[in-house]
Amino acid sequence: MTRYDDRYGADVLSADPHARSHLKPTHRDEPAVRGLVVEDVDTGWVGAVVRVEKSGGVHVVVLEDAKGRTRTFPLGPGFWVEGQPVRLVAPKAAGPVRPTRTASGSVAVPGAGARTARASRILVEGRHDAELVEKVWGDDLRVEGVVVEMLDGVDDLDAAIRSHAPRPGRRIGVLVDHLVPGSKESRIVAKVGANPHVLVLGHPFIDVWQSVRPQRLGWTTWPTIPRGQDWKHGVLAELGWPHATQADVAHGWKRILGTVRTYADLEPALLGRVEELVDFVTADLADR
Repeated sequence: MTRYDDRYGADVLSADPHARSHLKPTHRDEPAVRGLVVEDVDTGWVGAVVRVEKSGGVHVVVLEDAKGRTRTFPLGPGFWVEGQPVRLVAPKAAGPVRPTRTASGSVAVPGAGARTARASRILVEGRHDAELVEKVWGDDLRVEGVVVEMLDGVDDLDAAIRSHAPRPGRRIGVLVDHLVPGSKESRIVAKVGANPHVLVLGHPFIDVWQSVRPQRLGWTTWPTIPRGQDWKHGVLAELGWPHATQADVAHGWKRILGTVRTYADLEPALLGRVEELVDFVTADLADR
């Protein structure tokens, strides 16, 4: 008997089209990483992944839409990503990630410990200035072995500088608040004797608080406090925070400082001055 090849293959009616056991899955697993934009098929909700959490013993994903509204959905199938059906799954836990940059934006030095303090110093007016410099530039200064000291005001700045006996290898950098023409601070700085191992710089802000970008506190600009009213107390009152006592002021500053994450949360008028002081006091350390 002559045998012919069947160019059409097997009988097309021999397979049950409703039987799904032979079909491959129609969706893929997609880790619900932060920022992934997905659509919930049932509701049509489109949003970016904010987080994955456990609720009632079930893993859920929180999605935020373009208007900032959020909704929660259980992980699993029923989502679309870039027009393809997916099953959202919890992302794998990542190991600890070492920061590559310090808060000041400098390249981080993994495993670098604090260097023994050297003679060069940066002097600032008070505790709040010192705490802000520490938060943003502390890692850099520890690597260089440069200490930040408080002056508790600049009324006797010239004497404070002379007490440190600046000389080669013992440079002094000073950061002054509200150093603008005609201010008390400008007159004090003008009396400081010339010394190549001393650099006095200032920022224009009434207080170092004002160097924090106002957007970190929900403002577009810092408020204007009427003359005769204590500036810090007035700022805290504008924020609706307790402001009657010095303890309130201290607590308020801690809250403001807590909004600062990196140099990007500070005004350029402060950043440039501090960076210049850091460069100045460390310029002659490499050869020593």
